[in-house]
Amino acid sequence: MIFLYAFIAVVITILLIAAFLPKVYNIEKTIIINCPPTAVMKRVGDFNEYANWNPFIQAEPGAVMTITGAPSTPGHNYVWQGKKIGSGILTLKSIDDKHIHFNLEFIKPWKSQARDNWLFEHWHDNDTKVTWQNSGALPWPVARLMNRMISKNLNQQFEKGLAALKRVCEN
Repeated sequence: MIFLYAFIAVVITILLIAAFLPKVYNIEKTIIINCPPTAVMKRVGDFNEYANWNPFIQAEPGAVMTITGAPSTPGHNYVWQGKKIGSGILTLKSIDDKHIHFNLEFIKPWKSQARDNWLFEHWHDNDTKVTWQNSGALPWPVARLMNRMISKNLNQQFEKGLAALKRVCEN
């Protein structure tokens, strides 16, 4: 009986700790690409180009992907489903001459929503400073408990993705 009470106490303690951990995450990475902003924006705003540079797609090339809507226009949609990368929907929300904003909805491994924001700044002669920013909710309790691991993984994926985007744009 003592074991049961101890187990319940540990579970309650873990749930309480999760309640006080951050409710949101924010990741931001930047890179300089030797290419004009419009060319870089075209690669990011067209989901048909994602397989060439996006690290999440490259993590599971066999995942089922469906792309709808016109590239680089609001409503352009990318739906994925895989065993390793889970499932979700990425939708282009808005675009202007310096920004692309996406809504990101994760369905599996847990339901969550995030915002994917991109900033493209003219940099020196023909370069573009690209900033990829992602923020979203951390559902209670599991995602909050895994926040450090999630943030570390996302930071690595963003660095990998921006490096691949740079290679694609500069070649």
